[in-house]
Amino acid sequence: MFNYGINHLTVKTALSLAKGETKGQLNPEAVNNIKESNDAVLTIAKNERVVYGINTGFGPLCNTKIPSKDTSQLQTNILLSHSVGVGDPVDPFIAKLMLILKVQSLSKGYSGISLTVLERILWHIDNDIIPLVPEQGSVGASGDLAPLSHLFLPLIGEGYVYLNGEKTASAEALSKHGHKPLALEPKAGLALINGTQFIAAHAVMVVDTLHNCLEHADLIASLMIEGLQGSKMPFHPELHKTRPYSGNTYVAQKINALLQDSEIMEAHKNCDRVQDPYSLRCVPQVHGSSRSAWLHLKEAVEIELNSVTDNPIVFSKDFTISGGNFHGQPLALPLDYACLAAAELGNISDRRAYLSLEGKVAGVPKLLMKNTGINSGFMIVQYTGAALVSENKGLCFPASADSIPTSLGQEDHVSMGSIGGRKALRVCYNLERILAVELLCAAQAMDFHRPLKSSELIEAMHTEIRKHIDHAEVDRIFGDDIEKAIQIIKGRKLVELTEDKENKNDPNQLLFSL
Repeated sequence: MFNYGINHLTVKTALSLAKGETKGQLNPEAVNNIKESNDAVLTIAKNERVVYGINTGFGPLCNTKIPSKDTSQLQTNILLSHSVGVGDPVDPFIAKLMLILKVQSLSKGYSGISLTVLERILWHIDNDIIPLVPEQGSVGASGDLAPLSHLFLPLIGEGYVYLNGEKTASAEALSKHGHKPLALEPKAGLALINGTQFIAAHAVMVVDTLHNCLEHADLIASLMIEGLQGSKMPFHPELHKTRPYSGNTYVAQKINALLQDSEIMEAHKNCDRVQDPYSLRCVPQVHGSSRSAWLHLKEAVEIELNSVTDNPIVFSKDFTISGGNFHGQPLALPLDYACLAAAELGNISDRRAYLSLEGKVAGVPKLLMKNTGINSGFMIVQYTGAALVSENKGLCFPASADSIPTSLGQEDHVSMGSIGGRKALRVCYNLERILAVELLCAAQAMDFHRPLKSSELIEAMHTEIRKHIDHAEVDRIFGDDIEKAIQIIKGRKLVELTEDKENKNDPNQLLFSL
C-alpha cells in the first residue's frame, strides 16, 4: 500500500500505481496535513489579508481583489477559462499518471485543497475513469495550466472522461456512479492547475521507456558484435579504468560479461583485423553517455514526484509564499538532454544495422541473405531504421531553448518542458523501432556462424528471438518481422533472461536500475 504525501514516490512506484498493481491511500497523517492546510486557506479567505489566488485574480489580475462571496466561483472559473487545450488527447495512461502525481503533491499539505477533492480524484484513479486531456496548450510556465484544467474539469461535471474505454461526458459518468459535481472551495482550482504534472508524467514515461531501450541496446549490440565478429578488447575493464565514467564502465562490463565463453569470439581471435568501426568499438562510450543522461533525468524526476509545485505555498494561515515552484525548467533541461541521448542511441544502432549489410565479414553475406538478386534481403529493413533516425534528429532541437512570454508578460519566461516531454517520448518510441531493426539484422547475422555458439546468455536471447521470428532465406513481408521485434523489446523478455547475471558484482548496477 502506498501512502500519498507520506511515502517517497519513485518512477517505478508511480507506474505500478497507474497499472493498478499497487494501491494508493491517504493515511491519517496525510489526512491531518490536508485538513490543517485547508483550514488555513478557509481562514485566509474570510479575512482581509490579500493572498494570491485565494482572494485575488490570476496571472496579470493578481492585484484584483475578489470579494469573499465570490471566491468559490473564482475557482470554478479558472478551470473553465484555462481549459484551452487542443490536439489529440494524451494516452489515458499518461492522464492517469497525472492524477497520481497531483495527488502526491497535494497530499503534502501545502496547497489548501479539501479532503473531499482529493478523495474524488482517488475515486477516478481507483475506478479507471480517466479524464480526456488534449496534448497541446502548455508552455510549462505556471506548470501545465491548460492540460491540468482539462484533467480536473470532471470534478465540476465538465469535460470528458474515458469510461470503459469510451469517451463519455463527465456529467454522464458521474451520474452513472451516483456522484454529483463538486463545489470548489477557495484556492482549490488554482491548486489543481498549478503544477508540473503533465511534464512529469511524460518524464516518468521517458525514464521507463528509455531505460528499457538502454537495456536492449546493450543486449542487441552484443548480438551484433557476435554477428559481425567484433573484438571483445574494447570492453576490457583495464581500458575503462583509464577513463572511468560510470555509464561507460557499466556498459563495458555488461557486454564483456555477455561475450564470455563464446565459441564465435574464440574462432576469430587471431584474425588480422586491427580494430572495429566505431559503432562496434565505441559502444561503451556512446551507450554509456546516454545512460548518464538517463540517470540525470531519473534523479530530477524523482525529486519532482515528491515536490510541491503549487503557488502560493501555504505554510499556515499567517505564512504563505507566492513563488515559482510550478516552473518546469528543472525537468525541461534534463528532458531535452534525454531526448538527445535517445536519438544518439538510435543513431549508432542504425550504423550497426547498416554495417551488417555490407558483406565484409567472413561468412556473413551481403544484405544478410545468400541468394540475392532475386531477393533484396534486408536492404529495405535498414531503410526504416534510417528514416526513424532522421526523424529523431529533427526532433532533437531543445524545446527549452525557446521561451515566449504569456499572460500579459506576467509569465515572461517559460520552460516549454511540456513540449520537451512529448518530444522526448516520441523519440523514445522511435528508438524502440530502430532497435527492432538492429535486432532483426543481428539475429540474422549470427545465424551464419553456425554451428559455432555464442555465450549461454546470448544464445538464450537468440533462441527467444527465434521463437517469434524465423531466419529469412528469401524475401517476405519484413514489416511483420519488425513489428514482432518491437513487441519483443516492449515485452522485455530479453532483459529478464539476462538481468542480475551479467553484472552482479558491478557497483554501478543499482545506480542504473529503474
